[in-house]
Amino acid sequence: MNSCLQRLTPQSLWNSLCAVDNANEAMNNMEERNIVDQSAANSVSRQEASKYDSIGSVSTNVADGFTLVAVGDLIVSRAITKNNHPGFGEVAELLQGVDVTFGNLETNIFDSRYFTGSPQAEYGGAYHVSLPVVGPALKAMGFNIVSYANNHTFDWGVEGMRETCRALDQNEIIHAGVGENLSQAGAARFVESPRGRVALVSFATTFTPMSRACDPAGEAPGRPGLNALRLARSVVVAPHMLVSLREIRDSLPNYVGDHAEDDLVELAGVTYKAGGQAGYSYEPHSGDVAHILRNLRRGKQFSDFCIATNHGHEPGNWSQEPADYERAFAHSLIDAGADAYIVHGPHQLRGIEIYKGRPIFYSLGNFMMDDLRTPVGADMFDAYGKDERADTDAEVTVAEMASGYTTAPGFKDPVFYESIVTSSRFEGNRLVELQLHPIELGHSKRFANRGIPCLAPPAKAKSILERLQKLSAPFGTEISIEDDVGIIRC
Repeated sequence: MNSCLQRLTPQSLWNSLCAVDNANEAMNNMEERNIVDQSAANSVSRQEASKYDSIGSVSTNVADGFTLVAVGDLIVSRAITKNNHPGFGEVAELLQGVDVTFGNLETNIFDSRYFTGSPQAEYGGAYHVSLPVVGPALKAMGFNIVSYANNHTFDWGVEGMRETCRALDQNEIIHAGVGENLSQAGAARFVESPRGRVALVSFATTFTPMSRACDPAGEAPGRPGLNALRLARSVVVAPHMLVSLREIRDSLPNYVGDHAEDDLVELAGVTYKAGGQAGYSYEPHSGDVAHILRNLRRGKQFSDFCIATNHGHEPGNWSQEPADYERAFAHSLIDAGADAYIVHGPHQLRGIEIYKGRPIFYSLGNFMMDDLRTPVGADMFDAYGKDERADTDAEVTVAEMASGYTTAPGFKDPVFYESIVTSSRFEGNRLVELQLHPIELGHSKRFANRGIPCLAPPAKAKSILERLQKLSAPFGTEISIEDDVGIIRC
């Protein structure tokens, strides 16, 4: 036998067997620990996977202190930042140093010397136009996002819309509400802010018929224009009046209709229905609502904060209350992911509501009424009995603003020159404080100087805020007045 081989003894064999058993036990223990560790890892992985956003969340996600400043209509024709307008600097300071500053651009920006378009036969009550210097001026004031869907978008046709969009783009002011087709007009547009990415979805219930955008259909191309929310309007009358209207309708020649709906009468293109109080009632177009809600959801999925905004005069500039459809509609927007709903159009203030920790502004009135528009289309000279060879553009504008329209008052009432600058601060992704800074626009100044905002003096500030308290009370909103500023704490 080879001397190099050790001789096996019972003791050495026993030791070897024990060593093997110990090794096997150690391996089994290690395998058990690995199974436990793997099980724990799988559990953690499942927990992490459950947190993974696989649906496109619409939750709000801004950093604490996020602040939105919002104002109403921007009717501005020149670079007011370069002129000496007493008190305007103090107002401009309110617009600056925040995350987002919003307003509704209710004008068109182009140089008429090189403009290739023309004033349209359908226009929004006046031909709004501004000089190209308005773009840089808005940027200097602090505006970084604006809506552009309104009844003046197509005053100068698609060419005016495109020129205005170029002017805003050149000054890096984000704008929404218009496009080369409905998909573009309805899409959210985004601005990057220090505390989060902000989306804007803009639409209009008040618009000229030819300005409504549409998408392609088969071989038919899309149509440029604005994002519209169509409303079906009914005139509400007393029941006995409806009986008389039905008799008139039935007596007309060639009338053919179904008499099944006893509570509705259609006469000469107008729908009448019975109600307890005379007025107007509106029903939003279901397809337009679905389109807006989809774009809002899409905008919120791509952002941290989403603003929905509507340009709507309904039921009219004379009214300090929103149209009957609007409160339920506003709630549906917030439920779908909007963090603020801002209405402009009536040119005067309406109430404020706080719904689920989100502000709803039913109208922010005018921020600027600097309406030195020129040129003015020939149709407007004719509408106000003016002669373009003898009368001036200013005289046409003054006549329009003083006399008004068949469906709305003019702007002689001081209420159209009283408004607010709003500042909404969010903590924990909810509104915690809303400040309301009263402003006045110089109602009694000469035409060339009025319409520029300054902070309202104490007595006027108190009057504006007390009116806003009354308008907001039906929505359960309490506004305190502290040092001439309205405060809503949530």
